[in-house]
Amino acid sequence: MNVDFSPAELEFQQQVRQWFADNLPADLKRKNELGKMPSRDELVAWQRKLNEQGWLAPGWPEEHGGPGWTATQRYIFDLERARAGAPIGLSMGIVMLGPVLMAFGTPEQKQTYLPRILSCDDWWCQGYSEPGSGSDLASLKTSAVPDGDSYVVNGSKIWTTYAHYANRMFCLVRTSNEGKKQAGISFLLIDMDTPGLEVRPIISIDGEHHLNEVFFTDVRVPKANLVGQEGQGWTIAKYLLTHERTTIAGVADSKVNLGILKAMAAENQSNGKPMLEDPRIRRRIAQVEIDLLALEWTNLRTLAATAAGKAPGPESSNLKLAGTAVQQAITELMVEIAGPWAWPWQTGDYVGPPELAHAVERYNFARAATIYGGSDEVQKNVLAKMMLGLK
Repeated sequence: MNVDFSPAELEFQQQVRQWFADNLPADLKRKNELGKMPSRDELVAWQRKLNEQGWLAPGWPEEHGGPGWTATQRYIFDLERARAGAPIGLSMGIVMLGPVLMAFGTPEQKQTYLPRILSCDDWWCQGYSEPGSGSDLASLKTSAVPDGDSYVVNGSKIWTTYAHYANRMFCLVRTSNEGKKQAGISFLLIDMDTPGLEVRPIISIDGEHHLNEVFFTDVRVPKANLVGQEGQGWTIAKYLLTHERTTIAGVADSKVNLGILKAMAAENQSNGKPMLEDPRIRRRIAQVEIDLLALEWTNLRTLAATAAGKAPGPESSNLKLAGTAVQQAITELMVEIAGPWAWPWQTGDYVGPPELAHAVERYNFARAATIYGGSDEVQKNVLAKMMLGLK
């Protein structure tokens, strides 16, 4: 594996860096650097600007409106995006549903939905987890019963990110109770304006409204919105999750946050000295940096395999495990270094540098990183079965 960028790739890197410098709004950059959630309008406007440049969907092929980049170009783009302070795009449509439709969707579904993902005319949310069916997703109970040209959907979903913004949902539903639990699951596309669908907010421990509960009461969904075949939902869900978990690893953003952490430790003092001079703090920062370097090399190996034509596989679980552990370690250290400056994080009035005041928000949000996209326990089971051959 050659990790040195070619002259053409270095030129591409400079092009991407300059574009972000010229086009990223300062307010959006500052919000992202502080770990604050942009508004819906800010995110849509930014994504449309990326789409005008042809860069909104780095992993999509040219035939579907993507740039047709190599795996290395996608990696460079993500590094420069994080370095510039730009937020990650709306991954539900770009990273998750788009590849699913390309692989399993009908020609009509591709023609209808892929352009609307790129134009941001559709904002998608993910209907997977349910009360009692999170890590054990195969036990989901939300039902879809055939009735003429429609399915009638009843049940509920939970932890549904940005459902209050979304106009569409891709959803796992149970179309059969026969045989294995996994065999009765199907994948539906649902309009959020359909009668009988209700969204209720969940305020998470970072004080933000990211999450929601979604309830379905006799919601009618056209059978044309079935992706793949009835009973194929589990296969599609696993395919989607390999893309999600690879993204959750967050190497580029962790590299930027590590730099912020070092700056915080250099500027904040304890006993009259910068905290970066404390041997204990230096040792812990060094350990995080070593773990992040190992994660980056693992990510590069995955990219090399992708460039050779291999789809993401169970190694995405390894990336997700290691990546979220690094994210949590960085945010934990941020809180420790910020100390009492981090306490008034919900007041809006800072008594110190904003980076320190928002440390607790970053920490609280990162607590969920080892749960969403499949908990650590699930990832370890995947690795044991798929890579080690254990039963």
